[in-house]
Amino acid sequence: MLREGEIRIPSACGLIGYINRKRKLISGYHIVSAMTVMRERGNGLGAGFAGYGIYPDREDYYAFHLFYEDTKAKEETSKFLYEYFDVVQEEKIPTRKVKTIKNPPIIWRYFLKPKEEYLAEEEILEEDFVVEKVMEINTKIDGAYVFSSGKNMGVFKGVGYPEDIGEFYRLEEYKGYIWTAHTRFPTNTPGWWGGAHPFSLLDWSVVHNGEISSYGTNARYVEMFGYKCTLRTDTEVITYIIDLLIRKHKLPWDIVAKILSAPFYSVIERMDEEEKKKMKAMRAVYQSCLLNGPFAIIVGFSQGIVALNDRIKLRPLVAAEKGEVLYVASEEAAIREICSNPDKVWMPKGGEPVIGLLEEVGVLV
Repeated sequence: MLREGEIRIPSACGLIGYINRKRKLISGYHIVSAMTVMRERGNGLGAGFAGYGIYPDREDYYAFHLFYEDTKAKEETSKFLYEYFDVVQEEKIPTRKVKTIKNPPIIWRYFLKPKEEYLAEEEILEEDFVVEKVMEINTKIDGAYVFSSGKNMGVFKGVGYPEDIGEFYRLEEYKGYIWTAHTRFPTNTPGWWGGAHPFSLLDWSVVHNGEISSYGTNARYVEMFGYKCTLRTDTEVITYIIDLLIRKHKLPWDIVAKILSAPFYSVIERMDEEEKKKMKAMRAVYQSCLLNGPFAIIVGFSQGIVALNDRIKLRPLVAAEKGEVLYVASEEAAIREICSNPDKVWMPKGGEPVIGLLEEVGVLV
């Protein structure tokens, strides 16, 4: 199977995300409808969706979504999960036959919690334990890949166009207060199920249009903190950087945006002295987290969404609002497909984050 770095194809990609700040649940049908407008941005080699609030009956449990290449990988992984986690439910993720979806892997999900004795024995936080075990499965069990591991959220992705993937996973049966989606025109691979977007870890999910030329530097940096870049993709490493900076280092989103899409030094030199000093220190400490190259990303998490461009905006990104709903997408047409008359539409500047949070979260400081 060819993976990233073994073949090169020019890029395009389309993405969209939206949040209802009042937690009103929205059918997955709508996000699929929006993505059909951007069909030409992909080539059928990858598409996917992430929904938040979709598992209200299991909201206190981690929902692990896995791809298995064969039953041996499934048996080995299940044994591993039952050893380290209390598994309350496991099942095949419901799908339907779609003519254009060929040779899907075994697609399974587990609802689980870490066993308390392991948390106490290792003196480890629950989320760190989950990350550790996800990395262990993805690196040590051949033919198994955890592609979603958050609470009350899930990623649904594969090889196909967005409308086909949405139909395959029966997304109209799910309801969420946040949805993100992606259609892929692969940059360095012919496309495979694990290489489709979103990429996810815990409740983070990332969809991405572009190409990160700093991948090697970025990957070496996050791997110093225990992350394993098993897929050799730039979007995977973006997901791990965000988990590190937000969850582990406790940095606010406005600072993280300036790390990922850092201002040029020529711009920093024109800042006032206090801001200049802060930005130079930040660039020095987190130089290896700078995402170099053209990109537009949408990050989903349990409390909101954040969209961000590279610092000179080499990939399109538009935002809109209608009441309590914030939309971000590659194209305004995709937004208008599901919101025909938005209250406000704007084009974020390069490096300027668009942040949408649940009302109860308030303003990030």
